Amino acid sequence: MIFQISAGQGPEECELATGRIFEALQKEFPQIVKISGKTGKGKGCYESITFSADSSLTFLEGTVQWICQSPFRPGHKRKNWFIDISIIPERKDIREDGDYRIEKFHCGGNGGQNVNKVETGIRIVHIPTGITAVSTEERSQYRNKQRAMEKIDARLADLKRQRAAEQKNQAWREHSRIVRGNPVRVYTGMEFSLMEK
Repeated sequence: MIFQISAGQGPEECELATGRIFEALQKEFPQIVKISGKTGKGKGCYESITFSADSSLTFLEGTVQWICQSPFRPGHKRKNWFIDISIIPERKDIREDGDYRIEKFHCGGNGGQNVNKVETGIRIVHIPTGITAVSTEERSQYRNKQRAMEKIDARLADLKRQRAAEQKNQAWREHSRIVRGNPVRVYTGMEFSLMEK
């Protein structure tokens, strides 16, 4: 599973909480692995951190509250800071090896003696995605197969880029969404102690 801890549009205190809560989660769940982090304004501050976990940590999803006097603004009245932990849908891997169906067919039109006698046209279907490419431009079956595979490869690369962009957009949407109230976890003080519910 992939998770994102996010300060959203919150101030520097929320960015500090993002980094420190990730550290607290690493101690609590040693199997989690940091994937990336977008640093914030100050030392140890993060706008967001993305991490993965082998086991199901779905109970972490939601708003996390940090109760503490601001370490950046002494005398500031606010003591409640909120961050968000979201599950980011994983990008589906696109299998490429051995998952093709190759169909041969007769080409029509001008082309000499081989037309309608030899199956030179090639249609390749990438079974997991349903992407299809056809090549009839070349006079040999071998060259048409190469051309069709080049088309398939280009379309698979486009699909990978599209899915990566979708995952990134989902992460950004989650980054912008923080619901205050009814937190799934509450941490207190600069030591980020987890309060028992």
